[in-house]
Amino acid sequence: MTGNPPRAKIRPAEPPPRVPHGARPARMCDTSSIAQPKSHVSEPKAAPSTDFTQGSVQRHIVRLSAFLSLGYMSWVITSMLEAVYLGMLSTNALAALGFIMPVTMVMMSVANGLGIGASSVIARKVGEDDFVAVRRLCTHAMLLGLLIISTLGFAGYTFAIPLFQLMGAPDEVLVLIEQYVTIWFAGAPFFATSTIATSLLRATGHASVPGIVMALGSVLQVIFAPLLIFGLLGFPELGIRGAATAFLIGGVIPMTISFYWLVHRERLLAPTLERIGESWRSILHVGLPSMATSLVSPVASGIITRLLAGHGAAVVAGFSIAMRADMFIMMILMATASAIGPFVGMNWGARRYNRVRRAIQIVNGFCVVWGAFCFLFMLFFAETIVGMINDDPDVIQSATLYLLIVPFSIGFMGLQSVATSTFNALGKPIPSLILSMARMAVLYVPLAIVADYFYGFVGIFFATSATSVVVGLWAYFWLKRLIDQPGATSVVEAGNTSAATSS
Repeated sequence: MTGNPPRAKIRPAEPPPRVPHGARPARMCDTSSIAQPKSHVSEPKAAPSTDFTQGSVQRHIVRLSAFLSLGYMSWVITSMLEAVYLGMLSTNALAALGFIMPVTMVMMSVANGLGIGASSVIARKVGEDDFVAVRRLCTHAMLLGLLIISTLGFAGYTFAIPLFQLMGAPDEVLVLIEQYVTIWFAGAPFFATSTIATSLLRATGHASVPGIVMALGSVLQVIFAPLLIFGLLGFPELGIRGAATAFLIGGVIPMTISFYWLVHRERLLAPTLERIGESWRSILHVGLPSMATSLVSPVASGIITRLLAGHGAAVVAGFSIAMRADMFIMMILMATASAIGPFVGMNWGARRYNRVRRAIQIVNGFCVVWGAFCFLFMLFFAETIVGMINDDPDVIQSATLYLLIVPFSIGFMGLQSVATSTFNALGKPIPSLILSMARMAVLYVPLAIVADYFYGFVGIFFATSATSVVVGLWAYFWLKRLIDQPGATSVVEAGNTSAATSS
């Protein structure tokens, strides 16, 4: 007994087994831990800050969702304010931001996908109390993120001009794009590592720090952007370069804070390359499909925008306004759906399956209630909200129609988001990818094309709502069947065999 590990931060490294009635007991150790007992002794502080396997399920979900909503909402507000600042600078600067947005979305999707993949496997290892694997995976996830994003950033920097020429940017806009992206690509690794680091912190039981770090980065960007764009308070007037520099500042400082928390406060990073290939495979097992899932939506949105463009600029403008209003509504659901991932992963790893089912019930119920509230709210106030933003009658009409039709399906969108996060947390990313591909390629785009032909742009809005209802119900029943069926635990574990053995 002299070789037992010291007491961890929150709970012992080898707690009493938490085995539901009839479930297979969890292994308390494996051959790797026997072969390397010194790792358990040397790093005692890898335990989670908050143990999601204990205490009120609802309290954990609310806490995770609240701080993640803070981070998401701050990011949305920052994106909108950046567009406002550049619109004040010039129309060409705003057009440059429009061309840049798809490229930035690709980089963000890669970072988010890696964060989701790492969070999935790490949360389950925390639930299993395998903190040696947790530290190794956290370290290797950060290295993988730096490698991939730095490579993409270098490629983007090198081929920026040909890329945006291919996208059709005119020469006068291309000059501004070059000024922005040369700085933005340099800052992308800082943003990406901060994104991955906050995912790791959530996976290991931290609810508040990730949301606060995300919000801090947004606040810094909002503060420095006007100062550097317009040369206020003695700062240099950099124009569009100032917007990119503000983004860089908003990435470097949060990344520094995240690294401090990972290294010094929680000791979740270790200087080791041992089994790095296996770690990367287990992370990419979920991460690659998650990236693909994230990339499907921007492509489909581009097609829908092209369809709406056939009905005039006012319709596209109305759609843009409505989408921004919709984004604020959806951020609450997206935060709640994303918050369930670490909770599910940790409890599934600890074999507390009833807590997983309870959490899914709570979050699904919230999605339905929130969706109903938003639909009723828009039913009465949609036209007023749009009128406060723009006074063009055609713009008001198209935006109001969108906000009367699409919010009906918001609750169903939430059901799909919950299912996607849960599948990823269980290490089963393929159902999420199938749902996303089917939604966009099989249902949404074809239905929108047909509806546009018969009913015009209003038909496109109905296609959006109908698709969300169908896919939301499909996702709900697919997840329910997986979680509730007899032997569900063995089904999930069988699907994770290769990833588990590599961790």
